[in-house]
Amino acid sequence: MSNKIELTIIISYYKAIDNLKLILKALNAQSVNGFEVIISEDDNNNSTEQFIGANRDCYNFPIIHLNQETDNGFRKNSMLNKSITKSNSDKLVFIDGDCIPHKHFAKEYIKNIDDKHFFIGRSLMLSEKASNELLENESLEVLSLSKLSSLGSTNLKDGIYFPYFPLIFKLRGIIGRNWGVAKKNLIAINGFDEDYILAGVGEDTDVEWRLKGLGLKGKSVKNKAIIYHIYHPRNYSESDVQKNIRLLEQKQLAGNIRCLNGLNS
Repeated sequence: MSNKIELTIIISYYKAIDNLKLILKALNAQSVNGFEVIISEDDNNNSTEQFIGANRDCYNFPIIHLNQETDNGFRKNSMLNKSITKSNSDKLVFIDGDCIPHKHFAKEYIKNIDDKHFFIGRSLMLSEKASNELLENESLEVLSLSKLSSLGSTNLKDGIYFPYFPLIFKLRGIIGRNWGVAKKNLIAINGFDEDYILAGVGEDTDVEWRLKGLGLKGKSVKNKAIIYHIYHPRNYSESDVQKNIRLLEQKQLAGNIRCLNGLNS
């Protein structure tokens, strides 16, 4: 194991231990070392603590487990801020607890993250059939493109690893399940805004406009830092998203690039 921690991978996690096992297995198979993992659990669940305690030594990277005192609804941003505080590197990457990293995921973020940009990854969306087989077999071999094609996953181009030059010309915005940034820039905007207590917008779109206000520009790591997104029904409502959009509009009008209820409230 490398002694120097060059990257912190923060996993936003909630009650999906089978997913978490696969994520950690994929991180154990990374092409580089030199990263740590923070499991940012928006809950307080004994089974997570027991699993990590029993298996921590099986992994070739350090694991920090953070959780809530109680499950008090959607408090993802609060947990992300705690994770920033506990991180031991200058480069941070955020993924969700239903996202399996490609074997070069850590290498690409270590290589690419700089002080002047935030980095936007994308995901190959697994079909329901592929997701079921992945979870049943607990084998990363399911994630080969040929296997995924036979199991009905369709956007296979998003899973092609091609680190040489960009394959896209139109940059889309941050999606919270795969992006990275220099820690000092998140600290400069006071981290994630904890006023958002509903899913959608607050953990990605809100952060993006404030990072842009700081002078940063987005940069794609699509087809470099790849994740495979496990299928599940949408677990938040359009009504919640609209409430967050209205909150976002209010905050943009107020113009506080450094949010008022963040890392340092």
